[in-house]
Amino acid sequence: MVSTRTPGYSRPRGRFTGRRRTPAQTFLTETSSRPGRPPRGFSVRPFPRQRGESTFPPTPDRLNPARLASLRSVQLLGCLIAAGWAAAFPLVSDLANQRLWGLIAAPAYALAGLLCLTLPRRFAAHAAAAVALVGAVLVPLGLLALHGRHQSEVMVVERSAHLLLTTGDAYLPHPVVVTDYNPYLPAMALFGLPRQVLGDSTAFARVAGDARIWFALTFFACLLAAWRLLRPSRDRAPLLPLAVLTASPLIALALVVGGVDLPLIGVCCLAMALAERDRTVGAGLVLALACTLKWTAWPALPVAVLLLWRLYGRRPAARTALIGVGVSTAVILPSVLAQADALREQVVRFPLGMTAIRTPAGSPLPGKVLAGFGPTGHTISLALMTVALIGVAIWLLARPPVSAIAAADLLAAGLAIAFMLAPAGRFGYLALPVVLMIWPRLAARRWSSRRPAPPGRVPETPEPALPRS
Repeated sequence: MVSTRTPGYSRPRGRFTGRRRTPAQTFLTETSSRPGRPPRGFSVRPFPRQRGESTFPPTPDRLNPARLASLRSVQLLGCLIAAGWAAAFPLVSDLANQRLWGLIAAPAYALAGLLCLTLPRRFAAHAAAAVALVGAVLVPLGLLALHGRHQSEVMVVERSAHLLLTTGDAYLPHPVVVTDYNPYLPAMALFGLPRQVLGDSTAFARVAGDARIWFALTFFACLLAAWRLLRPSRDRAPLLPLAVLTASPLIALALVVGGVDLPLIGVCCLAMALAERDRTVGAGLVLALACTLKWTAWPALPVAVLLLWRLYGRRPAARTALIGVGVSTAVILPSVLAQADALREQVVRFPLGMTAIRTPAGSPLPGKVLAGFGPTGHTISLALMTVALIGVAIWLLARPPVSAIAAADLLAAGLAIAFMLAPAGRFGYLALPVVLMIWPRLAARRWSSRRPAPPGRVPETPEPALPRS
């Protein structure tokens, strides 16, 4: 038998071979360490090329969000946009809490931009993020919490917790004014329990029992967990990206004045990360929490299930679906049996603008504009939203997601369409799809939604061997 192995080249380690290297490898290591060209007949690179080996260097991702965020010009532009956004609220908003936030946050963003421009590069981003976080979040949130000032949804959540503890029902049976309506599912009352436990007799109790604090803590915990699951290496800390995201006007304003949508944002991001890592039980429990906070999170369940089915098969997907549906049903079913009419009126019809008392949520979005033309415009808005969501569902079934980024993108697209075309919506709702698109990319440190191939993966089609030099 004639050997086809080229002399002097490494022999692949076999399954039953105990040696780590062959004599050919030892000779190659010794001869290749000499300066100059390698000896004739030998090459530094093993030959023939193994299947799956790439001869091209890795191409850097120019659209990587982490790389773009490190540019000084991008940091300065972001601070200037944030300062202009915050400065507009004292001029155009009719809500006192939003005007107070704008008066404090605008100078903080301007100072952060100045720090980005003047400080050394390795200190500028951290200093600017700290100044923006203090000025746009901590100071206005502390002032409003100490004085008990917040938007109506915070009061609704805390009152629902009180009703749940005293009567066993989270909904008022006969709402009269707009603040009597509770448009959230029963699990949202959990964030109002600290107020019932701590009260508001002291300054500490007023701050620690505020539902906004627990909204923010849940948001941070879920984003940190999603970062830990999606990060490509263990030496990357999420503190700076999380501080920048929290200090941005999109999150800072919602956190300071209300923050009721922040837990929903966090659990949706965490659910997609858990699904990508095949954590079926954790994904099912997190999805159940999302589905029992607001019914707008229900599309997250089929998206995560399809992601699991595409990556790991039917059994993990079925396990997650059963856990999510089962736990959600167990939480919502008592309210459905006890207060079916109140649940339908306050949770479904009220957010869609189908009750006698209209929701105060309003922004010049297409759905709100159409609903302003009367019953016909309201019907057209609902019809357009339904058709668009059916289109997203068809696209989801035709092209199931293959990564957490792709799943978050599909969920963000569906929610953005729903918020834009809903008869009642506000710009703050768009924070959910925006964070769904940004945070998984920052954590995974890549822009593409395709799932990266694991190292050492062997392609199905063998690549041709390259000739020796």
